[in-house]
Amino acid sequence: MAYPQYAPPALLKNGLLMTLYAALWASRSWQKTIADPQPPYRETVFSGAGNVPIFGWVAIPERPRGTLVATYGITGDLQQQWFLHLLGRKAFARGYAVVLFDWRAHGKTGELSPTLTSDGLYEGEDFVRIAAQAKAMGCPGPFWFSGFSLGGQLALWGVKAAQTIAHWGDDLDLEPEELGGAAVICPNLDSNRSLSYLIQHPWGKYLEKAIAKELKKLAWHLHEVHGEAIDPEAILRANSIEGFDRELVIAPLGFPSVEAYYNASSPLPLLPHLDKPTLILYAADDPMFHPAIVGELEQICSQNPALELLMTKYGGHVGYISDRPSQELAGDPDCWWGWNRVLDWCDRACSVGV
Repeated sequence: MAYPQYAPPALLKNGLLMTLYAALWASRSWQKTIADPQPPYRETVFSGAGNVPIFGWVAIPERPRGTLVATYGITGDLQQQWFLHLLGRKAFARGYAVVLFDWRAHGKTGELSPTLTSDGLYEGEDFVRIAAQAKAMGCPGPFWFSGFSLGGQLALWGVKAAQTIAHWGDDLDLEPEELGGAAVICPNLDSNRSLSYLIQHPWGKYLEKAIAKELKKLAWHLHEVHGEAIDPEAILRANSIEGFDRELVIAPLGFPSVEAYYNASSPLPLLPHLDKPTLILYAADDPMFHPAIVGELEQICSQNPALELLMTKYGGHVGYISDRPSQELAGDPDCWWGWNRVLDWCDRACSVGV
């Protein structure tokens, strides 16, 4: 598929600046940039892998053409995840049913269950089970899984899980062909390399500390709600992203080390084996990820026809704010170039019957 060229505003031709601008400024003004209203969501609680309750929102337009199932990145909750809200508004306006959810340990899902994150090992099945239950509510296939940053990682695991439902999905009223594939923005692909790169970078180490601070807040909230199910002494020791996973996550999952856990949950090795259509938007100047991943990702995608890689020179991490000429070239109604390409891709996939 041919895509219009992407260019950011002149002052944002730097991955770190784009990332900080999106997080600190665009997050406060995004509603002024989009004409589409919030969909009429209704709250629901899904049952994920292992019967873990997953809180979500569902909105179904008249005569929906398909369904997007999506979640967000490493921290936050559904109520304040503005970049995910953008997708929900834009997708609903294009005629898609929309399912947005708090993934494990986050938001209201974290209040419903003390089950901690697994970075895709169980969240992939969560995506599929959410799709099956959304179907029963009236959301039609094809179902497209989506997300950004760590949420993009989870969606890729969702594709892997979707390819195997014949072996475990006897309780699902869902056919494999109803699960269309995925479209993700800036997915985390290799946790070991990227986290090491981030904490050694002069500016990246401050991003890591900010994320770790939010993870610690998340853990304390889980402790407040679920008591000793979340060890307060472990929370006190969890002062980094790696520390959070070492102290709270890996033992219940049976991993001997954080490195082993990251090796098992990173989706880069999955990509050659995905056979459902999958779009990956990735910026070469993303400051969160190890630069060597760019070349490896390009090589993997060139060898797997199910994968479509949209690699851009600029874009930062979950930014992709476009300048006016880019908007006019693409025929976009707003500056949200990344989500516009995701939805164009879904439109095309639906029209050709994928």
